[in-house]
Order: sequence, then C-alpha cells, then structure tokens
Amino acid sequence: MPPKKAPQVPFIQSLDRGLTILQAVALSKQPISLGELAELLSIDRSSAFRLAQTLRRRGFLSCPPGRKDYILGSSMWTLSHQYDWSNMLVKVAHQELKLLANQLNETAHLAIREGKSALFIDSAHANHVIAVAGQTGELVPLYCTAHGKALLADATERDLKAQFGSGPLQKYTKSTITSIPALVKDCLAIKKRGFSTDEAEYQEEIRCVAAPIRIQNNVIVGSIGVSAPSSRFTKDLYPQYSRQVCKVANDIGVLLSSPEHKTDDMD
Repeated sequence: MPPKKAPQVPFIQSLDRGLTILQAVALSKQPISLGELAELLSIDRSSAFRLAQTLRRRGFLSCPPGRKDYILGSSMWTLSHQYDWSNMLVKVAHQELKLLANQLNETAHLAIREGKSALFIDSAHANHVIAVAGQTGELVPLYCTAHGKALLADATERDLKAQFGSGPLQKYTKSTITSIPALVKDCLAIKKRGFSTDEAEYQEEIRCVAAPIRIQNNVIVGSIGVSAPSSRFTKDLYPQYSRQVCKVANDIGVLLSSPEHKTDDMD
C-alpha cells in the first residue's frame, strides 16, 4: 500500500499573508515599502495595500511621519508586553526539564532573562541527598552563571557595555568574571560551542552547564541547564552533560517553533 500522506493543516490564505507581513516588518531593520511587501507575497500592489491597510487600521502596522512605508504599530507592542512568555515556556519545556534531571540525576533549571539577571522559572530535582536546591523564582546574575551566560550568548561587546558598563563587575567567588573583555571572550566561546559553564563563579563548589533555547530566526528565549556540587560534577563530565543539555535545549526550541504546537486541535 502507498504511504499515507500527512494531513494538511487548514489555513486561511489572507490571514497567512497578513502574518507574513508582520513577521517581515518585525525582522526588518528599516521600514518596508508597499512594493517590497507585494514582492514578498507574490501578489499585486493593490492586494498588498489592502492587507497592509487592514493591519494598520487595527494598529499592528504604522507609517513613520511623512512616509508611506511600514513599521510595527502600537498594537504589536501592547500584545508583546501583555503576553506571559515565561508561562508558555514552562508549559512546553517542563517534561523536557524533568527528562534532563532524570537522565543526569542532577537538578535542572529553566531560566529567562529579567533585566541584568536570569530568572529561574521552573526546576526539576535530582535524587541525591546532597543536591543543588531548585529555587524557582530566584534571580541570579547574568555574567557569572551558566544560565545567565547562555542568555548572553549572542551579546556583542557593545551590548555588554550597555548592560553592565565598563566594569569591573561584582565578584562573588575567586572564579567570578569581573571584566567586560573576559565576558566578551566567554560569550564568543559560548556562541561557538553552543553551551555555557559556571566553574564556581557564583557559588563556591557548584558547577553548572547550560544552553540557550533558540526559536525561529535563532532568537534566544531562555536557557536550560543542570547544576551539581563540584565534588560530583567533575570536569570530565562536561562533554556528556553539555551534549545532553544542548540536545534538550534544541528539542524545546523545535517544540516552541512548531506550527502544530501553536495550533489547538479542532474537531
């Protein structure tokens, strides 16, 4: 028998085109012209104009003063500030977080960026008598924790100086990174290899490895990692732990980016 074809997800073409416009405008560093929108959608200018004007009427698009091209409108910013992204991330990632903790038998955390800190929004515990406590709701520094540095993986020197100034940064342990040049170097290495480490930089005798969670367009939306006492989490375990953490981070990113995940089933 011939293989069954995967069922096609129904969609509304005009709505799909409108969302394509919003995505293109959001990703563009410059206002987008009507002609560019028409070319992007492979439709005539009049059809593109009607779509853009509909979005503009609802406040999702706007035109800069004295210009006819398009930028995002106030409705987009209102929605983005009202949306509880961390809640969605926890819902999607919780089973993967538990899986990671079970596989490595160490405490696993899920974090997002909150200003100059990483905020733990979920955790899964290990079975060890001595383990790192999972403190959901705890804020930790970005620059000296594995989760924080994973969230900073794409940061440039300019970004880091804008966030932390010229330094020196507060020292928590003898291993804490305190200079911006050293942090820049670490971020470049993290971006290249795909994971970050914390060699007792924030808490003595605690090691951690974390990886950024990336969605479509490679945007970092969170981090996931494991922490353990240095006596048990020895340096020779970094290859094994980092591979597993990176795999889980990638799996979560795929789930978050999946159209099927974002769509409620309808009978």
